[in-house]
Amino acid sequence: MPSVRRLRVEDATEPVGIGVRHPRFSWIIEATENGVQQVSYRLMVERVTAAGAERVWDSGLVASSDARSADYAGEELLSGAGYQWQITAMTSAGEASAVSSFRTGLFDERDWAGAMWIGGHAEPAIGSTHPAPLLRREFILPGPIVSAQLYVAAGGYADVRINGRHAPRGVLAPGFTDYDCTVQYDATEVAQLLQPGRNAITVELGRGFYGMTAVNTWGWERAPWHAEPCVRAVLIVTHDDGARTVLSTDGEWRTSDGPTTFDDLYAGESFDFRRAIEGFDRVGFDDSRWRPAVLVPGPQGALRRQRQPPIAVTESLVPSCITRLGEGTYLVEFPRVIAGWVTVAAAPAQDTAVRIGYAESLRADGTANTDDPHSYYNGRFQTAEVRFAGGGARQEWSPKFTYYGFRYVQLTGWPDDQPPTADTVSAQCVHTDLERTGTFRSSEPLLDDVHRIVVDTVLNNLHGIPTDTPTFEKNGWTGDGMVAAELMLLNFDAHELLAKWTADIAATARHTGIPRVIAPHGGWSYDWSPTPTWNAAMPLIAWWLYLYTADERTMGAHFDALVTHARLELERADGAIASTTLGDWVAPDASPGGGNPPEDSRVPATAFLHQTVLTVARSARILGQSDVVTEFDAHAERVAMAFRASFFDPERCIVRGEDEADFRQSHNVLALAFGLIPTGREQAVADAVAADVVARGFHLNTGALGTKYILPMLSKYGHADVAVTVALQTSYPSWGFWLRNGATTTWEHWALESRSRGHYFLGTVDDWLFHDVAGIRPVAPGYRVFEVAPAVTSIREAEASVSTAYGTASVRWERRGEWMIADVTVPVGSEAVVRLPGADERMLTSGRHTIRHAFTSSSDDGSDWA
Repeated sequence: MPSVRRLRVEDATEPVGIGVRHPRFSWIIEATENGVQQVSYRLMVERVTAAGAERVWDSGLVASSDARSADYAGEELLSGAGYQWQITAMTSAGEASAVSSFRTGLFDERDWAGAMWIGGHAEPAIGSTHPAPLLRREFILPGPIVSAQLYVAAGGYADVRINGRHAPRGVLAPGFTDYDCTVQYDATEVAQLLQPGRNAITVELGRGFYGMTAVNTWGWERAPWHAEPCVRAVLIVTHDDGARTVLSTDGEWRTSDGPTTFDDLYAGESFDFRRAIEGFDRVGFDDSRWRPAVLVPGPQGALRRQRQPPIAVTESLVPSCITRLGEGTYLVEFPRVIAGWVTVAAAPAQDTAVRIGYAESLRADGTANTDDPHSYYNGRFQTAEVRFAGGGARQEWSPKFTYYGFRYVQLTGWPDDQPPTADTVSAQCVHTDLERTGTFRSSEPLLDDVHRIVVDTVLNNLHGIPTDTPTFEKNGWTGDGMVAAELMLLNFDAHELLAKWTADIAATARHTGIPRVIAPHGGWSYDWSPTPTWNAAMPLIAWWLYLYTADERTMGAHFDALVTHARLELERADGAIASTTLGDWVAPDASPGGGNPPEDSRVPATAFLHQTVLTVARSARILGQSDVVTEFDAHAERVAMAFRASFFDPERCIVRGEDEADFRQSHNVLALAFGLIPTGREQAVADAVAADVVARGFHLNTGALGTKYILPMLSKYGHADVAVTVALQTSYPSWGFWLRNGATTTWEHWALESRSRGHYFLGTVDDWLFHDVAGIRPVAPGYRVFEVAPAVTSIREAEASVSTAYGTASVRWERRGEWMIADVTVPVGSEAVVRLPGADERMLTSGRHTIRHAFTSSSDDGSDWA
């Protein structure tokens, strides 16, 4: 019998605090039999109160074979209310039904029940920083308690405890935005932390990007919103008789400076156990000597519920090696480069100050490389400081308001009579807690290792936004996230993270119409423009969200911004030829410190201008904006014609820029991938790319832009064996070269001199692993139709699975002699177009299918389909 599973509201399972009054519901159908199809569905929503359930919407019976989502069409949902919903699907194999629940967030200002912005300090510190303020309030609750929701917004970060226990909100919360545009709040169910009678709630505030004080090259300490950290919160408790108790932040809260004496996302954090305040987070603490909380203006952006998953501690690692370097100095090595922090514990007899330096690599002398190579920061960098109080009692500490990129930590000032061990030093992996939804495996261990380090690197760079490094920058560089967006969607349930970040990108364009190169943006004065290569992130990510997840709402929400931006890019182009300051960044012949290769950067600039206007036309077609379709189809053709006239050499059948003597792989693969080669000349261009790769000893010569497309284009045009040889290369430049030199993550440059060992934008080979090696890619939105077409047959086997709007789609193929055997799983509601080498195209419906094909023969008689 079929079953209905993965019930979601606004792409979340049983969410608390959804931020829209008319949410989208979604579900999948699973069945054990092949060929099962949905026939119709019915969706009902009820509001849940102490008096019972009241129906607020019934979709009625909706005839549909492929719909796996429905938008709520009843009366507006109430703020802060509980609801349950039931989906009943009628299928060709019988009926299936399931029930789930959700709660709404705070839609209007009045829903915040008078909550005020409060902090510990009204004026910024001069010459240093204030210690992180502690805020507390005690309150009385009648019983019994049925449910309780805590809503927390902050300028910076807010670490909340109720009766001494952390509210389950994750860490480094709430999320980071342009605080002049949007302020995120998180919503959490906390009834399990409360008790009838007296309760205590406490908040410790961290600076984040909102209150940063240390000078850095991006000027976050001068951001337009910059102020001391603050919080606005409301606790809404519901009792068994339906009555509510509401507690809001106001002037009645008390505050004191806490033991966190310094926090900065780049410089690190400092903590002093001598300043620790025992019991401040529990009932009965005497706060009479504390001062009243300060009422502050708070950030000016609109309050919006945090839609991306929380940042969380996802894993703990023990040291792989601990080495004594000298008196009180130890080097601690962990198995791989991670983003997060270390937890340290000591029990010294005397007061002891320990410095913790975090590093991705080692210096030549074997010490942790904590250098700031570009002098981006004024003062300390990647450092923690903890002062243990004497007395011999065990004291354990980890940061709350920063994170580090590292594989090594160097402890200085550690008590030699208690050398560090796995019991006193451990590492915590900290990143946005995305569900892992994609898998890849092959018969080539090197390809599996490359996939593994790509995935680990991406996770290290997800902290509410996609960042470029967890060590040196922590910024949302748009081009970096753009090239990696597809691999994020292949490997993770990344929709909400990328949809939120697309809104961040759009917010950077609100003043000039052109997106900035990092999002969120804090007013950094450096002008990188023009950068159509990086600016293409806004339309392309919105489009990929539609293709991979069937979400048309993101491109719809930002459609005006997409159109305005594209028109402005066209206006500043020179006769439809664009220029850019950011080209095929960190190609092998570019500086390991960062830079463009020696080539005509107008070629990638114009290629991405074409992709921008073409994607706006595609989006307009989906959204029914016919006038915009006509306009931008014409723009796309005009840019394509200009590109060919300026850069395509019809005699040699290659793409070349002005005054270029050398063949440039990225120019040619971008033109192939974006449809800019004259019809009929594509194969010749692909042959030229393959010839250059072979001439270079089967090496690529691409940077951040070209690497994403070189192996797919080689595979598409009959050079899959060349692509495989490149992917399995272990000499410079290659992914295998990194692995041969001890890499556990992907680097910022191909060279050993690469600044960062935790940068994903050269890891886009992962697209190729899914799409061309395993052979699975979406054709229709949400994988309503997907393709199974392995382009690589020179390895023995490969497999991949992806989560789709309809369920899990997967393929596993292997070669047995001259036979190719493929197992394909098609979710209910999807169809798979299967193209095995040498076999006729076949269409599969839902279920599990096994195909045997003699791939050396083009005859249909060589195939066996089950």
